[in-house]
This record gives sequence, structure tokens and C-alpha cells, in this order.
Amino acid sequence: MDHPHQPPEDSAGRGKQAMSDLDDGFIRVLEDLIDALLRNGTLRLTDLPSQALEKLERRKAARQRMRDTHSLINDDDELI
Repeated sequence: MDHPHQPPEDSAGRGKQAMSDLDDGFIRVLEDLIDALLRNGTLRLTDLPSQALEKLERRKAARQRMRDTHSLINDDDELI
């Protein structure tokens, strides 16, 4: 009998995708939590290991590029 929180064997691909989707959402929650802790002074950037800091900076830069691209697309849509 399958565990209620585990996908059946024949849906392993769907289960992996579902976990990946959950991980993506959870990563964003962690990023927002880190940002909040930095803003209120509970956490300092120097408290983070250099590898973690590098990953956070890369994700923030990628998110900003996505926002910029999306903004350009939306600006064009408003002109039509």
C-alpha cells in the first residue's frame, strides 16, 4: 500500500515534478525570510557562508533580469 504522502511508483515522474515545484516555492520563502532577517538586523550578510551569499546574489540578479524583461514586455503591451 502506498503511503498517502508518497506518489505511487508509476507516477514517479509526476512526483519528482511536484517535489521540484514545492522546492521552488520553498526556496522563494527562504529567500524572503533571509531578506526580512537582513532588513530587521537579525542577520548580517557576513553571517552567511560565502557560498550561500554567492547563490543568493545570483538568484537575486536572475530575478531582477526576469523583472526587467517582463517589464519591457508589459510596456510594449500597453502601447498596442
